[in-house]
Amino acid sequence: MAEPEAGPVAALPTGRTISPGILKVQELNRRALEDPEGFWGPVANQLTWFDRQGPLFERQDEAPYGRWFPGWSTNLSYNCLDRWLESPRRHQVAFYWEGEPGDHRAITYYQLYREVNRLAVALRDAGVVAGDRVTLYLPMVPELPVAMLAIARLGAIHSVVFAGFAAPALAERINDSGSKLVITADGGWRRGKVVELKPIVDRALHQTPSVGKVLVVRRTGSEISMDPDRDEWFHEAVARSTGTVPAAPMPGPSPSFILYTSGTTGRPKGAVHSTGGYMLWAYYTTRVVFDASERDLYWCTADIGWVTGHTYVVYGPLLNGLSSVIYEGAPDHPHPDRWWSLVQRYGVTTLYTSPTAIRSAIKHGERWPRMHDLSSLRLLGTVGEAINPEAWHWYYREIGGERCPIVDTWWQTETGGILISPQPGTAHFPLKPGSATLPLPGVDAQVVDESGASVPADQKGYIVIRRPWPGQFIGLWNDRERFRSVYFARFPGWYYPADFAMTDGDGYLWLLGRADEVLKVAGHRIATIELENILISHPAVAESAVIGRHDEVKGQVPVACVVLKPGVQGSAPLRQELVELVRASMGAIAVPGAIYFVEKLPKTRSAKIMRRLIRDVVEERPLGDTSTLEDETSIEEARRAYRELDAELRKVGR
Repeated sequence: MAEPEAGPVAALPTGRTISPGILKVQELNRRALEDPEGFWGPVANQLTWFDRQGPLFERQDEAPYGRWFPGWSTNLSYNCLDRWLESPRRHQVAFYWEGEPGDHRAITYYQLYREVNRLAVALRDAGVVAGDRVTLYLPMVPELPVAMLAIARLGAIHSVVFAGFAAPALAERINDSGSKLVITADGGWRRGKVVELKPIVDRALHQTPSVGKVLVVRRTGSEISMDPDRDEWFHEAVARSTGTVPAAPMPGPSPSFILYTSGTTGRPKGAVHSTGGYMLWAYYTTRVVFDASERDLYWCTADIGWVTGHTYVVYGPLLNGLSSVIYEGAPDHPHPDRWWSLVQRYGVTTLYTSPTAIRSAIKHGERWPRMHDLSSLRLLGTVGEAINPEAWHWYYREIGGERCPIVDTWWQTETGGILISPQPGTAHFPLKPGSATLPLPGVDAQVVDESGASVPADQKGYIVIRRPWPGQFIGLWNDRERFRSVYFARFPGWYYPADFAMTDGDGYLWLLGRADEVLKVAGHRIATIELENILISHPAVAESAVIGRHDEVKGQVPVACVVLKPGVQGSAPLRQELVELVRASMGAIAVPGAIYFVEKLPKTRSAKIMRRLIRDVVEERPLGDTSTLEDETSIEEARRAYRELDAELRKVGR
């Protein structure tokens, strides 16, 4: 199979060769680390600032050990909208939006500017001022980015809550942020059904004394209750609004938004991002990772309720003046070719999605993408987890037609944007399926052992970031001590993402999964992602999820849920084949204690596998929080498979 070419390579004195692209990126990284002012100053000049006083970066003695643009002021909404109004982009489409039922809109930059201002007037009239928090609980409709930009225009702080969380989770986030206003919808569309949202908000608000007003978007026409003293239709509020709102000048370090982590254990963490540093990072990473330009029609498939949607659906594309797609519904409704039909219809050039979504597409088979003309695509991206080589090759072959480079990106909610990735907007270099490749400029990423010492190539360790970068979050809302202890205490002074990684001989980084998604089997540490990749390498397997089950002797034993490709039936011989594959690849210590064949894995609506729910089923415990679960039948699938295998084992006396 053809691989993306990077051009000629240069010989090194050691006799090894290295791509000129690698050398260029490494040199840029060195410059950005040694001279942040000199490197980031020209990038900052491409954005609009209302005032510039003092240095671009200021070191600090406490976490996060630096502040970006401390004496500068700007506004995110202004940079996304106003600065394009005197250019040809004024009448360029900002968002092509399509709802799951097939309704659609095309919104130009000028139209988006007008809608944002009308809502900003309505929010200002409702008493929202700079520093106030506003919670957004909306489906993937245009009103969601409009609301984010209107809030930012006022200098207020938005807190987007994924529209899949249940009422208690929503209430917890509203109370922690102290939001005074909520924007929601009557409902949204998912797999042909209405997902009711307003009733969830109503239940949550019984526990949220800070909220005084609710704006409701009419999306599905569902019957809902409206409190006349609190609730107002969104369209009626903006219809009364006239004029514009000047963009509030906000200090560079001031909070722009709070985004809560899922809170699978303990209280959710409200990551707070800055204004100036986050804006610069969203702008820069979109440009260099996706080689973004006015010729592109860009589509990031993430839900805006997660950080990928914040940075690479809303802010990054608008800061770069791109036209992009927003889609409301499921990727396989009403048929498994829904995404591919959108790529063809809109002429998408850049597609950014998750490895889990790719593996789901593999499960449906090649015939669905082959029904559509995908020749407009020129670049593919992945996000959310490391992509296994088999999925990489399928994505490259079936979706990219063996012509599109794949940018495999690594980052987190807390990092604000991509930290490690190929960078075709800067330089091309050879790609390695499964590796996120090299750090972006300004990212001082190292792989270390338990003591913080660097480990040699091809040895697994902990990834750390040793210096601040512009997009780094500035704290946890209302929890300074947790911010310090969770992220900066494990390796004092360094940001600790809690991920395993290793480097290879070319300096490429390979992310090996969460350090807290690691099994300890008879004293041996085994990353779940390593086992999952082995299982997925079998030609019969489409997806896999591995968890650890308690074992009196070994501490833990691996347990796998496996989704087979269409037409393949689960059987005892196939189960034994998979066991032997793991044994041959990693040794007897890693052999799963059980392999369950299931039709689907429990996933969130953003396509992340909920391994903890599989663990609950296998260990016969009450289920934890299922508010973000996409399809409840996936749990019944796991239970069915568990019961069937248990019965089989009992018959043979195991």
